[in-house]
Amino acid sequence: MEIVAPSGMQQSAVRLSDCIQLMQAHLVHANPTPENLGHPVSDVLMYDPLDTWSSVDDRIILAVGCTYGSPDFDQLLHRAANSNAAAVIVKAHGARMEQLRSAAVRHTLSVLVAPDDADWTQLVALARASVMGAAADSASGVRLGDLYAFANAAASITNGAASIVDPLGRILGYSTLPGQPIDELRRITTLTLQETIQPAFDQDFKAVYAAPGAVLVPAADEGMARLALAVRAGGELLGSIWIIDPGEEKRATALGALDRMAPLAGLHMLHARSASDFGERRNADLIRTLMDDTPHASFAAAQLGLNTANGLAVAAFSIVRPETGSLESVREIHRLLHLVTTVCNVQFGTGHSALIGSVVYALLPCNGTTPRTLHSRIIQEIEAYSHTISSFPVIATVGGIAATIEDLPRSRSEAVQTLHHLISLQGRGANAPSVALYEDFQIPLNLMKIGKFIEDNELAGADEITRIQAHDAAQQTDYLATLRAYLAFAGNISAMAAELHVHNNTIRYRVGRLAEDFKLDLTDQQKRLWLWLRLTTMDLASK
Repeated sequence: MEIVAPSGMQQSAVRLSDCIQLMQAHLVHANPTPENLGHPVSDVLMYDPLDTWSSVDDRIILAVGCTYGSPDFDQLLHRAANSNAAAVIVKAHGARMEQLRSAAVRHTLSVLVAPDDADWTQLVALARASVMGAAADSASGVRLGDLYAFANAAASITNGAASIVDPLGRILGYSTLPGQPIDELRRITTLTLQETIQPAFDQDFKAVYAAPGAVLVPAADEGMARLALAVRAGGELLGSIWIIDPGEEKRATALGALDRMAPLAGLHMLHARSASDFGERRNADLIRTLMDDTPHASFAAAQLGLNTANGLAVAAFSIVRPETGSLESVREIHRLLHLVTTVCNVQFGTGHSALIGSVVYALLPCNGTTPRTLHSRIIQEIEAYSHTISSFPVIATVGGIAATIEDLPRSRSEAVQTLHHLISLQGRGANAPSVALYEDFQIPLNLMKIGKFIEDNELAGADEITRIQAHDAAQQTDYLATLRAYLAFAGNISAMAAELHVHNNTIRYRVGRLAEDFKLDLTDQQKRLWLWLRLTTMDLASK
């Protein structure tokens, strides 16, 4: 058995979850639990059944050539579990995920499933790099890529509240040390996770990017001065660090400390960017599986660590703008994703959200006795904050509660239907809200489905509505409007006349012509129901 680890490098134990995140190999954890995800990892090994069994304590084992059901596979899982291995990486090679999960649970062992076409050489390199990269950095005591912890470390060293910003103006991390003064700009940016002015158009950012090291940025208006440093790696601009000025006495020391931490900041930001990109892709893939791939939804839920005891609801968010392919529109939809994630994290302690297409989706828990009240408040809060990320309106909707994982596609469909309905209403100038629960518009949405069913199955044919429409178009008459008013006001002549702004006798004449020319028996209840249904669904479809 070959130990695959760089010689001479002493490594700190890291968690399995950290390694999975950094490997970026689309690994699927067959049986994730808080216990096995927290298992320490110290090394990586390649498994060879002919080699002498050596210590595998806290190691990730790559099971090259082992397939589910073979004697080697069962023997490996048994020995790995008894030897306290951190995990075993295998390829499915036709085995179902449920079979691999059962084997993992039976042996109380983490089994990570790699794609069948994955290159074992690359997996070895990724696994080794993940153990190295996830180890706590000895210089800062901060886990690589944890920008919130790094911001706290920077704030402690410089004696000023710290924020880490990427070139797009997104706040990647900020300090939370008590007692350090902040101003209103800092409050706003930490809430929205976005600078109020994009760095590309901000003179202060431009000055920081042009400076060779850390600089003092004077206070603007009633705000506080900043110390700032551009962070680069290999000539690439990764972002910047901003520190609230600790005062004249401490300023020089703080500027020197910022300069010294520049290389380390670059390392942290590189790792954070890699992990963030992978995390967003993985979240999107898993949430898409939840909503589109019912047979594998339970495994996606397990990977996300979802608590489905009280059900979940799918929320959908979209920015209504005339074009969606520009760079600015892409930036804005990603800002919306970060806003949704932040608000959900604050409310629920966790946020499962993803950008799929041009829609941001979030999974909302249904805790408490009034979950829909909470859902409504959350989307209202997100919509209220949305002006900080885009000048275009944001529409937010929530589908019905999904009692089980298998019901999530239905909840998503309801959220999207409501979203499109609100966008359509607003596009036609209707006085429609920007946020809604599915049940707020369930009746018109259901009627629209009935209308589509009538159209798709050609149930209307050349019925009375079709004939009246043709007559009105040819003769410039208003019989369809008269029929609509008749049904709306239950035949009340005065109310119909007021609605159509004509004399009562004109209404009586038109109703008579409807009955005679189009053979309409308006005393027939089923006939009235059909006509009313046809007119209602037609009106909704045209709105």
